[in-house]
Amino acid sequence: MNAWNHTNEPNFMLMGLTDSKEIQLVLSVLFLLIYLVTVLGNIGMMLIIRLDAQLHTPMYFFLTHLSFLDLSYSTVITPKTLENLMSSIKNISFMGCFIQLYFFVLLAAAECFILSSMAYDRYTAICNPLHYPVIMSTRRCHILIIVSYMIGAMDSSVTVFCLSKLNFCNSKVIHHFFCDTFPILALSCSDTHDTEITIFIVASSTLLLSLITISSSYVSILSTVLKINSSSGKHKAFSTCASHLLGVTVFYGTLIFTYMKPSKSYSLGKDQVASVFYTIVIPMLNPLIYSLRNKEVKSAVSRVVKKREGTQRLK
Repeated sequence: MNAWNHTNEPNFMLMGLTDSKEIQLVLSVLFLLIYLVTVLGNIGMMLIIRLDAQLHTPMYFFLTHLSFLDLSYSTVITPKTLENLMSSIKNISFMGCFIQLYFFVLLAAAECFILSSMAYDRYTAICNPLHYPVIMSTRRCHILIIVSYMIGAMDSSVTVFCLSKLNFCNSKVIHHFFCDTFPILALSCSDTHDTEITIFIVASSTLLLSLITISSSYVSILSTVLKINSSSGKHKAFSTCASHLLGVTVFYGTLIFTYMKPSKSYSLGKDQVASVFYTIVIPMLNPLIYSLRNKEVKSAVSRVVKKREGTQRLK
């Protein structure tokens, strides 16, 4: 990597969110609690889906992978953030920084397309219910998951490759709490114009393609639901999409605010708050959104608990 060839210092320094020791302590406790809830919530969601046979459907197959992604990219960011908040040494190696960035971009991009797959699943279930088992076959579901991860890997490879070619001659201080694209670009003493254009095209293509898929799916769903005569039928159809729509709105809202703009528009304070939201808070919210607002998941939890209690009584 060119970055290593142009510096005597082997590390970047992550400045984090604040210089105040008191605020750092508060944030470290808050982020630790959020991370614990994230781990328990997402692992719990995966276990419930795994243990309850009635949830072995395409929708919950995608939800399992969504929980895995949320758990994974929270783990990529949060432990290092906690370490920096609780330590006066805030270094991260060049290799560690680019590895963190690689997996963050991979997982975030894959999540975009898994959310798109979930929207397509809801479209098929509501607009083509008779053909649903054929269209959303096990093979097609696995293909959609594989493609999601492949696109994520491609996006992250392009991003890291472009950034790794830059020279870092002066400051090694990253004014952020993790290795993100814009703060790294700001440190380079190279001409970053082509790199910025390339990364912007990759990021915007991923966001727009997945958003177009989600939007077109829900336009078709809305058109179909409005044709339903009974209010109970409409309510049932909308209720199957409510959790997904809420999750999509929260996730894409923060991503678009942060990344769908030139790097010159980067605002340290505002973008850090948005970054905290989608890297630390949203992975905790998703299992809550998909469980508290989902009767099927609540019923599954009840069945698993009763089955567990029955097994213990037999013993």
